Amino acid sequence: MVTGEDALFDLEPAAVPDVGFAELAGRPLDELMAPDWAAALSPLEGQFRDVLAFVAGQADAGIHVLPSADNLLRAFRRPLADVKVLILGQDPYPTPGHAVGLSFAVARQTRPIPRSLANIYRELHDDLGLPPRVHGDLSAWSDQGVLLLNRVLSVSAGAAGSHRGKGWEAITTAAVTAVAERTDGLGRQSPLVAILWGKDALSVEPLLAGAPSISSPHPSPLSASRGFFGSKPFSQANELLREQGAAPIDWELPVL
Repeated sequence: MVTGEDALFDLEPAAVPDVGFAELAGRPLDELMAPDWAAALSPLEGQFRDVLAFVAGQADAGIHVLPSADNLLRAFRRPLADVKVLILGQDPYPTPGHAVGLSFAVARQTRPIPRSLANIYRELHDDLGLPPRVHGDLSAWSDQGVLLLNRVLSVSAGAAGSHRGKGWEAITTAAVTAVAERTDGLGRQSPLVAILWGKDALSVEPLLAGAPSISSPHPSPLSASRGFFGSKPFSQANELLREQGAAPIDWELPVL
């Protein structure tokens, strides 16, 4: 989950050209995200337009909205069909220049990395023996089918949680449901593991259609010592993927 103490990640070449929020709000969904995501979320297109209009209105009023328009829907650029692991965040980091649309990640050049992410790296080391990185670019996880999705996809700079209740929750509820309800050609549920850190993430468990989940307290410094450390989410996720016939995630991140 993403909180105001933390900070987000590296700007890769954007799949959506760098545009303003108002222009983004006028584009069809299949220009904003992978085609299967657009199809899955099309029943909510009206709500999408409403929340994008809200974001555009905030920007037009001189409020610095994060992340930038070209990264607002970044989590949906990888195909829905490729998702194997869901890690659900809260809302984008409110620090200008950090939020880029993937939960928990930070810009490759950001120093120091957020304390929650440092705790994730500590648990990754304790769980799998993988070395912590000095950067917070988690795109290597995203590239393998780890959906790093925030519950709310925008925020006003310096005001954590400021865009809650504006419509994003309905969209991300539909996104989690779409991930959980995918089936193969024989009607079997597609492989999925949800990693749920903290109460907000745990609230989506009823949407998972029986897919296995791994839950623990949030990795924030306020709660990590209450059960996040020692929870072994990464090895557990890989074992659950293998049990479903899916390839495990290589959780090791590249060095700079």
